[in-house]
Amino acid sequence: MKTFTYEKAATPEAAVADIVGSAKFIAGGTNLLDLMKLQIETPDKLVDISRLDLAKIEEREDGGLTIGALVPNSDLAADPRVIAKYEVLSRALLAGASGQLRNKASTGGNMLQRTRCYYFYDTAAKCNKREPGTGCDAIGGFNRILAVLGTSEHCIATHPSDMAVAMRALDATIVTLKADGDRRRISVHEFYRLPGDTPHIETVLEAGELITHIELPAPAKGKHAYRKVRDRASYAFALVSVAGVVSVEDGRIASASLAFGGLGPMPWKNDAVEAALVGSAPSDAVFAAAADALVADARGFGSNDFKIPLVKRTLIATLRELTGA
Repeated sequence: MKTFTYEKAATPEAAVADIVGSAKFIAGGTNLLDLMKLQIETPDKLVDISRLDLAKIEEREDGGLTIGALVPNSDLAADPRVIAKYEVLSRALLAGASGQLRNKASTGGNMLQRTRCYYFYDTAAKCNKREPGTGCDAIGGFNRILAVLGTSEHCIATHPSDMAVAMRALDATIVTLKADGDRRRISVHEFYRLPGDTPHIETVLEAGELITHIELPAPAKGKHAYRKVRDRASYAFALVSVAGVVSVEDGRIASASLAFGGLGPMPWKNDAVEAALVGSAPSDAVFAAAADALVADARGFGSNDFKIPLVKRTLIATLRELTGA
């Protein structure tokens, strides 16, 4: 591991002021420290934000929740308000990692997890995300866990988070503090970037910008579900996953919010899927039409071709659970 300096921030404002050059924030460190050991991340300085006053979950006047960026994943999953009103989020959190990791991982850090693409972690391989301009050995390589939607000729990495998939289904908003002291609120739908020809730039965060909170709107009507398909029962990233909140009134689907993991470089959402559902009576034919809309632009790269029929089956099964059809 490359030598670095370490500072403990006393306030969020002091933390963003300390980020200069290659410096990085560290909270739980469950992803960053691994990357540093492998020399994929080589910061000159770590700014420790783990003791900032950002570990509270608070109710808002509009009925939503404000979640501090340092709330541990295990605390968020176990919060009675989250279980009662945002069940899909609790389920997604409990489907991720292990108990030990969830105790340490922070809410803000989870949103910023880096891909688990094998070639990103193998420093002998070509990877445009790790080293821009070098190529992508994953295309044409062993790409079983990688993306089938939103890819580019420069990168087919997937986003690994379970929690962020639920956040997208719940229309979350990310609140940040910028290096110049300004704050901004970013919809989760605008937070992540497609790889294009700059796959190393994964979000719209500016240099030194710190996630301080995540806001959830007032809970929507409907039943919640999170279904994750993976290679083993625990401690494995999603091959595909579905987060959904769906309501049925008078025998028809009144509202639907669905997001998907394991498919793309970001937690995936496609309005055409929901449009295929809302207003229709729940049935396998309607669910199949929604699944077809989801994968209309999907492209496999060999060993991940199976994801396309797999996510269709997973979505249909999840919709049966959500609607009782």
